[in-house]
Amino acid sequence: MSTAMQTEAIRIHAHGGPEVLRAETVALPAPGPGQARVRVAAAGVQYADVYEREGDHGGPHDAAPFPIAMGRAGAGVIETLGPGVCAVPPGIAQGARVGWIGPGAYAGHALAPAARLVALPDAVSFDVAAAWLLRGLTAEYLLRRLRPVGPGDTVLVHAAAGGMGLLLGQWGAMLGARMIGTVGGAGKVAAAKAHGYDAVIDYSAGDFAPQVMDLTGGRGADVILDGVGRAAFLPSLDCVRPRGMVVSYGTASGNVGAFDLQRLHSKSIVVTRPTLRSWIADPAELAAGAAAFFAALETGRIATPIGARLPLREAAEAHRLLESRTLTAPVVLVPDGA
Repeated sequence: MSTAMQTEAIRIHAHGGPEVLRAETVALPAPGPGQARVRVAAAGVQYADVYEREGDHGGPHDAAPFPIAMGRAGAGVIETLGPGVCAVPPGIAQGARVGWIGPGAYAGHALAPAARLVALPDAVSFDVAAAWLLRGLTAEYLLRRLRPVGPGDTVLVHAAAGGMGLLLGQWGAMLGARMIGTVGGAGKVAAAKAHGYDAVIDYSAGDFAPQVMDLTGGRGADVILDGVGRAAFLPSLDCVRPRGMVVSYGTASGNVGAFDLQRLHSKSIVVTRPTLRSWIADPAELAAGAAAFFAALETGRIATPIGARLPLREAAEAHRLLESRTLTAPVVLVPDGA
């Protein structure tokens, strides 16, 4: 019978800067019905973690009570399954290599719903799964389901040199779309161009909207994928084509906030604010999305670099690195002994 255990976890007891992240020894209960206990090999560091740390829980759901166990994406090995676990995805068994999206990943061990685990192909490392699975599932629904892109489409991606931006550029190009990216600094232009973008605009040197219109012959982009939020949203409306779509999927510069709906009227612009949880809530969609991402990786046309690999106890430094915007690849945290 599985029993409770002690494990290291990163938690917060108040909202604030990276300094509120605390490494603590906590009691992890035995897995309950439908749960699995996973020995964490790597935890991904996401902007969603920064928002939660700061107190922006981001969406139509309640904030978690303190203390909050941090981390939303991890990878590791199933140590034990809770009672009654039977109808689970293929490959989910004791000893299996898995990835998952869910709370409490900044830890040595974590509990996860067995039905939400994704079996990892042998070719996908724990670091890549922890760093890229959440991003891969996001890119999958943005590019293949929310508004499928392909030949003939021009897609504008903001923050093209960040982790999500690099993935969107490569996968969008693989699907046949013309990819245009914006970056915040001349030093990031080369990184974006090396990851699928036909053209890259440094918005720190001038407004991006007129340049997008020039690059598209005055037509505008068919789709704009905006993970920046407040700083990029309104100018995006100026450079999307008539009946085009602006997808506000992230808020790295802050929430968009209220805006005049009439701004959409003249060009019949479609605006949406999706969230990943809605697109992987169905276990079948989660499995299909993960399979599509792993298949894309298997082509060898998508690079998944790791920007930094830090010990779990250095979670605060990982957040500082992410917020510095100096990295062009994701950060992972590694528990002792992993």
